[in-house]
Amino acid sequence: MHPSLPQTRDLVLIGGGHSHALVLRRWGMAPLPGVRLTLINPDPVATYSGMLPGHVAGHYALDDLSLDLVRLARFAGARLILGAAGGIDPVARTVQVAGRPAVAFDLASVNVGVTSALPALPGFAAHGVPAKPLGDFARAWAALRDRPDPPPVVVIGGGIAGVELVLAMAHALGGRARGLTLLDRAAALGAAAPRTRALLRAALAAAGVRVIESVEVVQVTADAVHLADGRAVPSGFTVGAAGAQPPAWLEATGLALHDGFLAVDPMLRTSDPAILAAGDCVHLSRDPRPKAGVFAVRQAPVLFDNLRAALTGGRLRPYRPQRDYLKLVSLGDRRALAEKWGTALAAPALWRWKDRIDRRFMAQFHDLPVMAPPALPKTVALGVAQEMAADPPCAGCGAKVGRAPLARALATLPPGLRADVRAPPGGDAAILTLGGASQIVTVDQLSGVTEDPVLLARLTAIHALGDVWAMGAQPQAALVSLTLPRLSGALQERTLAEVMQTLAEVLGAAGAALAGGHTATGEVLTIGLTLTGLPGALPLSQAGGRSGDALILTRPLGSGTILAAEMRRLARGQDVAACWDRMAQPQAQAAALLGGAHAMTDVTGFGLAGHLANICAASGTGARLNLDALPLMPGALDLAAAGVRSSLWQANREGAGPVFGATGPRGALIFDPQTCGGLLAAVDARQAGALLARLRAAGYPAAQVGVLTPGPGPILCD
Repeated sequence: MHPSLPQTRDLVLIGGGHSHALVLRRWGMAPLPGVRLTLINPDPVATYSGMLPGHVAGHYALDDLSLDLVRLARFAGARLILGAAGGIDPVARTVQVAGRPAVAFDLASVNVGVTSALPALPGFAAHGVPAKPLGDFARAWAALRDRPDPPPVVVIGGGIAGVELVLAMAHALGGRARGLTLLDRAAALGAAAPRTRALLRAALAAAGVRVIESVEVVQVTADAVHLADGRAVPSGFTVGAAGAQPPAWLEATGLALHDGFLAVDPMLRTSDPAILAAGDCVHLSRDPRPKAGVFAVRQAPVLFDNLRAALTGGRLRPYRPQRDYLKLVSLGDRRALAEKWGTALAAPALWRWKDRIDRRFMAQFHDLPVMAPPALPKTVALGVAQEMAADPPCAGCGAKVGRAPLARALATLPPGLRADVRAPPGGDAAILTLGGASQIVTVDQLSGVTEDPVLLARLTAIHALGDVWAMGAQPQAALVSLTLPRLSGALQERTLAEVMQTLAEVLGAAGAALAGGHTATGEVLTIGLTLTGLPGALPLSQAGGRSGDALILTRPLGSGTILAAEMRRLARGQDVAACWDRMAQPQAQAAALLGGAHAMTDVTGFGLAGHLANICAASGTGARLNLDALPLMPGALDLAAAGVRSSLWQANREGAGPVFGATGPRGALIFDPQTCGGLLAAVDARQAGALLARLRAAGYPAAQVGVLTPGPGPILCD
């Protein structure tokens, strides 16, 4: 059997534009062994520009034009870093991303698009909405479109993009429109062919759009756009569509620019051959072209080939843009205009043609192919084929051993051999007595939750700290156990630096020192932490619950289901990103607010039911859960209803003991293994309301999910 190949080169894609989306799809179908691929983008989804006017008009749902970068990155085997690039250092070969260590690269590609913000226009930043980035605009428009009494709308910029948007808005608002105005400092549609200009002006007139030309906008306020001639055009929604500006941070890269855009040669190389670029953020130095999505799409195959060539020492090939291209312009209703070589025509049939083209483009991302796994050797042991046919094992706490087999294994251990070491009932930590003082010791580890080592390090630290916080203790010191996949020396150093810096930051914020640790190599990146903590005067455990206590949960359920779905490319990118964000929230303040609880634990691998069963067993009680009161992560309920389960779910269901009434998707989620799960506290019922108010004020979506009942008894679900 061939050993796994080491990764030796870092390829970093900066931005999730059309070119990079197509590169990722091609990469997933033909990955280059030895390359660690990374995508950096602020959002988990990108928006396809060709369908945005149709969405604004109401013809498409937002999902129809959303490129799910989480699914695409999983398909391509790429690390996904959700953050905005803020700079490139070509000398150090790093990309700056806020809130994390710099991301190193051997080869990089830039596809960050443009913005139509108007930073020099007074008041626009506070009261205007740029048409680009497209995703931000789509969200802002959706909020206005759904208002029963929408305000007047002004679009600044009389090019084809501005005309498409204002026509789409006119169609969507219909009789509710209180005025739509298109402004341009020159003649509207002045760059369009005469026939195109005539047809679009007729469409504007038919839609009731007021066109004001050859005017200078001097200020935007909350209720108007002010012109240089003293007029004030009423507006409660002002859109900037006047031209396209590249991200300002490109100016500080030291790369050659043209009017702020990255200058690239025919091979799509910038002035630094280790950095390529494509899409609207580039200027084709040898053969300039307008900013249009068609060029980004057609650059993608060349970019893909040239990235592979640069990584393998091959020969790059040139991109040769077409002289003209077919322009299909939406007219708001289900009609479109087609123009090429100066000839234009508008008709409903052209809309249907455009619709087929756009849907076909998006289908390649919505319906990613299922790649066949590597063939098994001809002869394998019994059971191997069945195991390989099953769903892949889950990551995070979904990869733990079940509660029941773990309890049986622990029962075989000899009784305590030292008087100064004890394990709290139902706990997963030890309490040491040192010279009359006490110290908590606990251990935890994660792997596979994400391909981003910084996010994995952050989540590992939050997850491991949960045991200390759940005991009402102060984190003290940590040792890391780090297993790296096969990497070259340079990539090992980069990954070690990212992980250790992040662990030190998160642990330091919690008051703990990272004292050292151990490294090894293995199949996947795995981060483990051994933590010590200093308990308070009355350490919390799982054994103090009382009948009648209210059960408070500080964090929504569903991380196991969402992570399992993400591995199978079933979860929505927005839901995965929201899950990661919630998991990364520290719980030190929540633990402090719950310091007077009778019993407390953190909900992790055994799920809510399993960890509640531990409290009940240790406290001698039963419990009643209100399924409707359970806080859930976005998307978790729909996935559970669709039958998505973590690989540990069945073991959790069997190991939780007697649980009655856990039916439907909400019932399924009480057995869902949680990574970085919430704190579950049994508190005096008279104090529950005040505690919930304090927790929510501190930013925790806490809820009372049930009560402890006389026992010992089962868990009952309502």
